[in-house]
Formats: sequence, C-alpha cells, structure tokens
Amino acid sequence: MTDARPDATDQPDKTDEALTAELLALALEAARRAGELLRDGRPDDLAVAATKSSPIDVVTEMDIAAEKLITGHLAEHRPDDGFLGEEGASSAGSSGIRWVIDPLDGTVNYLYGLPTWAVSIAAERDGETLAGVVEIPMRRETFRAVLGGGAFLNDRPVHGRPAPPLERALVSTGFNYVTTVRAHQAEVAQRLIPRLRDIRRGGSAATDLCDVAAGRLDGYYERGLHPWDLAAGDLIAREAGALTGGRPGARPGFDLTVAAAPGVFEPLQALLDEYGAWHD
Repeated sequence: MTDARPDATDQPDKTDEALTAELLALALEAARRAGELLRDGRPDDLAVAATKSSPIDVVTEMDIAAEKLITGHLAEHRPDDGFLGEEGASSAGSSGIRWVIDPLDGTVNYLYGLPTWAVSIAAERDGETLAGVVEIPMRRETFRAVLGGGAFLNDRPVHGRPAPPLERALVSTGFNYVTTVRAHQAEVAQRLIPRLRDIRRGGSAATDLCDVAAGRLDGYYERGLHPWDLAAGDLIAREAGALTGGRPGARPGFDLTVAAAPGVFEPLQALLDEYGAWHD
C-alpha cells in the first residue's frame, strides 16, 4: 500500500465506528498494562528464555509474560477474536477480527537496559488494520490511530514533517539477526548513506514507524519484518500522512517495508529496489 491514506471506499463506515472505538480502547488498555509490567517488573538479572532466528535473536521471560497479559485481557473482553503474536499466540477466532501483537518490540534493547522498546498491538479485519497502538514506556509515549481517524501521540495529533530533498533526509533502518542477511543489509546501507543526510538504527521497528509519524525521521526502511512488527506502526505512519509500501506497487511486508514522507518515499523506495534491499 503506497497511499498516505486508504481511499474513502476503504474507510470504516459509520456502522464500524463503535467497533473501532472498542478495539482502540482495548488495545490502549492492554498496551498500558503490558508497558507497566515491562517497565516496572524488569528484573535486574533478566535472562534469555529462548532464541528465535539465531543465537542473538532472543526472547526474554518478560516477552512471554507481556504477551500472556495482553492476550488474556483481550480474550476476556472479546473471546471470539483471533490472535497472531510474536511469542506464539495464534488462533483463528470466529468474529472476523484478529489481534496482531508484539509484546516487546526491541527485545535486545530491553535486555541491555536501553530505552527504545515498545508494545505494539493492532486489530485487523480482512487484512486491513482498523486500530493500532504503540506504547513506548520509557518515553512515556502512546501512539494510536484508527483507520481514517488520524494519528495521535498521547492526546495530540501528529503529522510527518515536510519532505526535504533526499540528500537531507534522516532515515532509520534495522538489521536482521542472521549474520549472512545482515552482511547484505550493511552493503545496501553503505551504498545508501552517501545519498542521505544520515542513517539511524534504533532497534525497534514499531518505534521507528511512529517516529516517522511524529516527524522525527524523514523515512524508515527494513527487510524481514513480520506482521506483528509493523501492523500498528504502519497504520499510525499512514494516518500521520506518510506513505508506506514495499517494493514498487507492493504492500509493506517481509521482503521490504518503507515508510517516509511523500517526496522522500518515492526516491528512497526506488533506490532500495535498485540496491536489492528486498533480497538477502
């Protein structure tokens, strides 16, 4: 999807307003509770519970506890909904609504005591995200959006910054935990850096997407994102006026996710496609 906002035909109609309001309220409360658990309950001797794609792609005991808290809260209020969670929550549901959950986006940051990590919760129907929340506890920030309703940071509307020329754009990215994949990503970044103001590496995809929404970044790209990494942040960025997509003509996804202000998005996406950012 490469439109800053979905077409009017894709907007929820008035019969959906109560549903989206309910979904947003539940996501906000679940994200708040999970954020408090993660912030206040982080043990000094936090341990790695497991690894995922590689020995450096970790899961902590707190990821698992936060996902259980979130799914428990949501299931209590909407027992017929489905779930897709990074730490294993998966069920089809029967209501047509699916919750896409990253209980701790930026696990390595969290493990090391760095502040850039987030709780990401989105509610989708038929592949379209209706509501999204990204809670960033160490910043005391809550980003939220509903489809067609704009994006907000705490209670303030947010909008991306006006597009600079690409050579003055500040862009963030992320790197995969598989060494061979990271090596290619480093090659892409090396080619891209001379074309930009600079590149940042924050360590949380959800946070980076929200920083595009808030005008703190001119753009963001990454290969290898899963639905839980981007569902909420993608909606928030789009509702703030950013364009998002993957390869030209494709939606954001595992092959490539790009989010940027209009005017930065187009040349950035073209360069990333040329440089092969979409493959390992």
